[in-house]
Amino acid sequence: MNKSFLTNFLALSAIIIGYLSDNNIIFTVGLFALSGAITNWLAIHMLFERVPFLYGSGVIPARFEDFKVAIRALMMEQFFTEANIDRFLKGNDNAATTIDLTPVINKIDLSPAFDNLVSVVEQSSFGSMLAMMGGSEALQPMREPFIEKMRASVIEISESDEFNTMLREELEQPNIMASMREKVSDIITQRLNELTPQIVKEIVQKMIQEHLGWLVVWGGFFGAIIGFVAAISNTL
Repeated sequence: MNKSFLTNFLALSAIIIGYLSDNNIIFTVGLFALSGAITNWLAIHMLFERVPFLYGSGVIPARFEDFKVAIRALMMEQFFTEANIDRFLKGNDNAATTIDLTPVINKIDLSPAFDNLVSVVEQSSFGSMLAMMGGSEALQPMREPFIEKMRASVIEISESDEFNTMLREELEQPNIMASMREKVSDIITQRLNELTPQIVKEIVQKMIQEHLGWLVVWGGFFGAIIGFVAAISNTL
């Protein structure tokens, strides 16, 4: 059962029981508990929803632009700093790591490389001989084997220590590092611009909804204690 509902229900029950039994202590405890619980529930509700005539309500949707700016600043200043990017490139404990370019290489169309090779052969001294053998069409059966061998060779080169050392040195250049951070910043900004006040509200609400329920519980609890003390004080 919802914690907020249960707290309000128990407080309201105490009021009814105290009123019907003419028990001032139970009535006061229930009244103060309901007051504390409802006040906290209303405060939580006002975080996410606008309430007419209540200034400051709906603060999260209303200030969603500030949330987006804060999220971007957090990402760029805490995660994508030059030091963190440099640490990522070097790996743990500054040990050299291999940058896996295989997925990228597998997506590259190497057909133009074969076409250029055929063009070079045609323009070389072997061109006339190739023409006697059927021209460039005679080389077409070699296209796929060439592409496979070329891809395997490029992957092998990309996995070598020399290549990765050179690649890291180039990536660590100040202008490259700044360009990388700028591109990351653009991506983050683009994604944040897709957020709406409703999405921001739902994200925040989902994150803290469980914990916010306890505010209502504790509001009712401390309200009950204050009510008990007030009722006892009146009987003395």
